[in-house]
Amino acid sequence: MMADHNVGFWGGRIPREVVSMAKHLKDLDKQLFRQILKAVVNALDDEECSGCMADIIEGNSLSEDKLSDIVSGMHELLREALRVPPSSVNQESFEEDLRELRIFEEFITDLSCTVFGHGRPSLDSSVTKHGPRLPKLEKFRWRVDVAISTSSLSRALHPTILMQLTLFNGTLHQFEVSLSKFQELRYNVAHILKEMNDLEKRSVLKIKDSHSH
Repeated sequence: MMADHNVGFWGGRIPREVVSMAKHLKDLDKQLFRQILKAVVNALDDEECSGCMADIIEGNSLSEDKLSDIVSGMHELLREALRVPPSSVNQESFEEDLRELRIFEEFITDLSCTVFGHGRPSLDSSVTKHGPRLPKLEKFRWRVDVAISTSSLSRALHPTILMQLTLFNGTLHQFEVSLSKFQELRYNVAHILKEMNDLEKRSVLKIKDSHSH
């Protein structure tokens, strides 16, 4: 089934909204598809889109549920595509990944032009501005603490790690972990860094391979 496909562009399982969108696109003609695409692009680019959506709802027999699935899936598809640097995925690879979703070729062309066309810089700016922003780490301090005298016998003479995180907004977080948990944290961080390095290498190899064909 389509939901079981793992498409290279996503690097994992395809978002449910995109799978649902792909199923409904077969019910659209080219004109309606482009109307919806324009509305979604306007939304991503911080432009007025309510008028476009009203025209779409009034001008065709597509159910509101189907239209909602198509709009949310297209928004998710483009948002994820714009979060990937152009240097990490080329246009041919992007289009091939969409073919795996069984999207019509003429629709693929329009989506590809949206992601790789001249309007990309403006969309990049909007997506970056409104994308999720996690707190950045400003300072990280830690020290080993050994409790010589404590009311808890289980903690006596067992070293713990005191950690203090300072975020870029000035928020301070302080917590304590056991030595075993600290070692587990070190291992997991090292493992994640290795996985990220492997993913970067595979991405570079994929780009080189696509250029060689």
